[in-house]
Amino acid sequence: MADDRLPSFKAADLVIELSPTLKIKPDEVPFGTVFSDHMLTIEWSKSEGWQAPHIKPFGNLSLHPASSSLHYGIQLFEGLKVYRGDDNQLRLFRPMLNMNRMSNSAKRACLPAFDQSELLECIKRLLEIDQSWIPHSKSLDLYIRPTFIGTGHYLGIKKPVNALLYVILTQMGTYFEFGSEGMSLWADPKYTRAWKGGTGNHKLGGNYGCSLAAQYEAEDYGCLQVLWLYGEDHQITEAGTMNIFMRWINEDGEEELATPSLDGLILPGVTRQSILDLARKWGEFKVTERHLTMSQLCSALKQQRVKQIFGCGTASLICPIGRIVYQGENLHIPCQDTQLTSRIVKELKDIQYGRTPSDWTMPVVDQ
Repeated sequence: MADDRLPSFKAADLVIELSPTLKIKPDEVPFGTVFSDHMLTIEWSKSEGWQAPHIKPFGNLSLHPASSSLHYGIQLFEGLKVYRGDDNQLRLFRPMLNMNRMSNSAKRACLPAFDQSELLECIKRLLEIDQSWIPHSKSLDLYIRPTFIGTGHYLGIKKPVNALLYVILTQMGTYFEFGSEGMSLWADPKYTRAWKGGTGNHKLGGNYGCSLAAQYEAEDYGCLQVLWLYGEDHQITEAGTMNIFMRWINEDGEEELATPSLDGLILPGVTRQSILDLARKWGEFKVTERHLTMSQLCSALKQQRVKQIFGCGTASLICPIGRIVYQGENLHIPCQDTQLTSRIVKELKDIQYGRTPSDWTMPVVDQ
């Protein structure tokens, strides 16, 4: 009998069914509310393995009421963007990092293995078909959402015997809205986003659904997002759905750009890794992945050693943080010196839009 070690699907086997009618493309809309004309679907079963990938008109899914994704949260997703460059060429930014992370998440969720390069080729074909949705704008991009769910027709906790991998596309502009004072965060250890031995370092849907209660409580405290803490020492982990960086003068008097280390609690973000790679290449200050706590932050703020704190992610890119509510206090974070973040944003966007040649980008259509 076949299992998930069978050969992966192949992009060369793509079945393409074009939509007979195309949607009217709207002006800028809220993130994740309007989707492109087509989607990619690839079915898997334990008995037959992977089926041929299928690009078809965007539409609803048909799921059995007992699907394991609905009952036990056996599902995951990814998020990346496609950019239309100044030369009109379409580019993906470090997409193999997303494919590798998706593969690791699938392994953690006991979903079947797949060939990362073949999935990327299928996504590129979907983008080529729906390329009219990729804006001629530097304030709008097209967001790519690969999703992988268990679809087995049974109740009971066990490895999926059926699964569906699909990809949808949506236009997006600004993800967070905040003023010049920066984003506000609510830090309270009563809620935990992730724990040692858990799934915080994988992009599983359950990690996000369980954060909603804390998110809405943060709004009650006048904050936009949650600063997630862990453990008795109130270890700093992530800011909302973003990785977090602190630029400061550390305990040894060194200028340092620090971010929490990948210790199983932290999602290995593509933007996070890119910022680390850029800053290390510059070689102008210390760049570390390290354990950071609220005690260290509070002490550094009192001694005026903090220069800047910011969040980062694919959807948000860079978000300066201006205030943290912690233990009944408003911690005001310096955010007037934007030289570093402006430099990071410029260098990343220059690469993403093709102004700076780089092996971090991949053309959607081979030239």
